[in-house]
Amino acid sequence: MNIGIVCYPTYGGSGVLATELGKALSKKGHKVHFISYNMPVRLDVMNENISYHEVSVMNYPLFEHAPYESALISKIVDVASYEGLDVLHVHYAIPHAYAGYVARQILLEQGIKLPVITTLHGTDITLVGKDSSYKPTVAFSINQSDAVTCVSNFLKQETIDYFNIQRPIDVIFNFVDHNRFIRKDYPILKTNLAPNGEKIIVHTSNFRKVKRIQDVLEMFAILYKQIDSKLVLIGDGPERTILENWCREHEMCNHVKFLGKVEAVEKVLAVADLFVLPSERESFGLAALEAMACRVPVVSSDAEGIPEVNIHGETGYLAKVGDYTSMAKYAFEILSNPELHQRMSENSYNHSLNFSLEKIMREYEDLYERVNK
Repeated sequence: MNIGIVCYPTYGGSGVLATELGKALSKKGHKVHFISYNMPVRLDVMNENISYHEVSVMNYPLFEHAPYESALISKIVDVASYEGLDVLHVHYAIPHAYAGYVARQILLEQGIKLPVITTLHGTDITLVGKDSSYKPTVAFSINQSDAVTCVSNFLKQETIDYFNIQRPIDVIFNFVDHNRFIRKDYPILKTNLAPNGEKIIVHTSNFRKVKRIQDVLEMFAILYKQIDSKLVLIGDGPERTILENWCREHEMCNHVKFLGKVEAVEKVLAVADLFVLPSERESFGLAALEAMACRVPVVSSDAEGIPEVNIHGETGYLAKVGDYTSMAKYAFEILSNPELHQRMSENSYNHSLNFSLEKIMREYEDLYERVNK
């Protein structure tokens, strides 16, 4: 098939999922065309089945804000017409779903049929989409899509509860590539992170307030006094300076490592002993799933879609949002009990197989075929 994918090119979950899905589809022989304003961060255009089409936006003095949506619509029409797209898969509702709808209508006038699939990822519904400035457009775009998917049951219910949705929504979960996220020995890396054999605790995110990384530090401030351990924080964002200053004020800099943006995050996860995800909002919890594929137990909040990934008492533990004291207790329980840690490690890996790339990709392929009938 000839598949168009519209996504944000950033480190956010929607862009990562869209890129990894497109790469996997290309390896199966599908022609995949990425449409965005920048090259997606994980995209490899050296694959002969992958093309990247940049959306260029002209800045005219008349416009206070560059009209990205109009430029995106025009680029979709151009790519669909020239490349003969069979389906357009847009990730994140705003503004991609609406742009897909308008492009489809323009193409219909040219005698070209282009089915549009919209995948909802989280904040496009739970946060941005609920803003009165966007709500009518989001609802309209969802209803006008040829198919709609959500990455969790929580997000599906949230969408149905808040918007007047007139069409069915399929749940197709986020996925993990088990060929990439796998338990391996990296002795040099492990020594660099924990030179004295300390337990390695990892958190990765985009360092926004909603991720509640302060809770990770508060939890670790309790934990490292009970068990020799190091905290490794992967990512970057607006909260990083605040967090670094907190570590300095509490004299924890020797115990906490800020690695910044790491492309090979799977290598760090492969040597980790525990993953922590205290988010206030999380429609799925992809970061936790990637850790679980590496046989790493998870201590997390019970926010939104996380319990669909982290099963309390099996793959790790859940605590109420903000309850870092319970998180510290759960972390100590796992790290101080080798038998419990081993059981949860194996359970984490086994549960992650339910979200394998191969399984989820087949679900998307079936959906593409369905909308093309």
